[in-house]
Amino acid sequence: MAPTWSLITVTYNSAEALREYWAGYEPASDVEWIVVDNASTDDSAAVARELGARVIALPENLGFGGANNVGFRSSSSQYVGFVNPDVSVRPGSLLPLQNVIDSTGGLVAPQLVNPDGTPQPNGRGYPFLAEKLRNRLGSDDAASTYRRFASAGEDLPVVWFMGAAVLGTRAHFEMLGPWDERFFVYYEDSDLGLRAAASGIPRIVSGKITWVHGWARETTRFEWAPWRREIPSMAKFYSRYPRLLSPWTRPMIKSLDRKFGTV
Repeated sequence: MAPTWSLITVTYNSAEALREYWAGYEPASDVEWIVVDNASTDDSAAVARELGARVIALPENLGFGGANNVGFRSSSSQYVGFVNPDVSVRPGSLLPLQNVIDSTGGLVAPQLVNPDGTPQPNGRGYPFLAEKLRNRLGSDDAASTYRRFASAGEDLPVVWFMGAAVLGTRAHFEMLGPWDERFFVYYEDSDLGLRAAASGIPRIVSGKITWVHGWARETTRFEWAPWRREIPSMAKFYSRYPRLLSPWTRPMIKSLDRKFGTV
């Protein structure tokens, strides 16, 4: 009998994160955990097996989206969650999230929190280039319109949410692809949210459930290696969504936000 849930985790030299964030994971009979390892040079695959995952060890690094798609194609459940190795899935939290998915008909993310319990802005508004850059630079100006937090008990409509935790039905993910493999890393989550919006699929951050997320984002500080990976994805993303480059289109796009309740 097929499980109700498939949790898919992409690893790349993530052994330490798995030990820290998945050590308390409790396997359930109706949940399969699939770890797709992107040719790690550490013992990520072995650690994942020890923690109870079914591991798919790839011979080469396919990137975040490509590896997620491998895991998705090997899964068999009605509900699917893409969950990063530095996220702790709380026992008993999948059923409430399943209820939000069913009631809203959308893609759902729990409200992510830092290890100290403070909320992370995993919900986001439209990714205009100017707001993305302000957010990268740590500007508070982006906080009210771009970074979104769900209050306790609130189901908050957003434009997109970070790829650290993305959950929904198999049917919706099959409709969407789910992940565009042309983004090796970065911007694939923004793209997924905008494609879901274009297909009329709501995107909800649920404050009914919180999961801890380590969130060690490389491009919040200047080091050339992570920015070298991000810039090609940025170019692909904004060539696909050129209206998000111009501040002149902002009032028109934000009027859609107000119409559909995402502001």
